[in-house]
This record gives sequence, structure tokens and C-alpha cells, in this order.
Amino acid sequence: QVQLVESGGGLVQAGGSLRLSCAASGSIFSINFMGWYRQAPGKQRELVAIITSGGSTNYADTVKGRFTISTDNAKNTVYLQMSSLKPEDTAVYYCNADVRRTSGLISRYWGQGTQVTVSS
Repeated sequence: QVQLVESGGGLVQAGGSLRLSCAASGSIFSINFMGWYRQAPGKQRELVAIITSGGSTNYADTVKGRFTISTDNAKNTVYLQMSSLKPEDTAVYYCNADVRRTSGLISRYWGQGTQVTVSS
């Protein structure tokens, strides 16, 4: 199995910064891409940012220029540096990974979510 464990959420004032981390562990052969999604109350889960094993990134328009996704491939860890936070960034943030397991199977995995609250 594969587990994703997130950390780094919390309460921050508007204009502040937070860094989220997500570490993948288990029967991992390789990771094709990792990403962050978020879900605000009453809204659908949406993509925030994604990074491939080759380092290519993609961001939601709402976070471009404010958020930065990065990885430590040796640690199977993805980070989301969030700056200039706005109240509308308030949501539960979920880590996601597309993993090739040692068995050869490829599956998508989700973390348990971490709450980010931005006060005005």
C-alpha cells in the first residue's frame, strides 16, 4: 500500500504565508506526478497545482504567482509554498499522487487533507 501524510496547515492572516508538505511512503517504485487539490465548504474539489517527475508544473489561475509547488524526489515529498494568502484560499488541501507500485500497478492516492484558514 501507499500512504500520503500531509502537514503544515493552519490559521493565517490575509497576506501571510504557509507551507504544506506531503510525504508518500509504502510500496513505491516511482511517482509519476504529485499535486495539491483543495475543497472549500459547499464547493467542488479543485486542482491547485501539480508537478511531474520531470519537474513540469501547472497551476490554477487563481494561485499563479502566489503559490509554488516543489518536490524532494529522494524523500517522495511534495511541498506547496503559499504566499499572499487570501480569505478565498480557505479550504481543506489534499495531496494527490500518481504512483507506480513495486507490483507494477499504477494508482492514484489521496492524503487525509489539511485545513488552511485565512482570516481577513
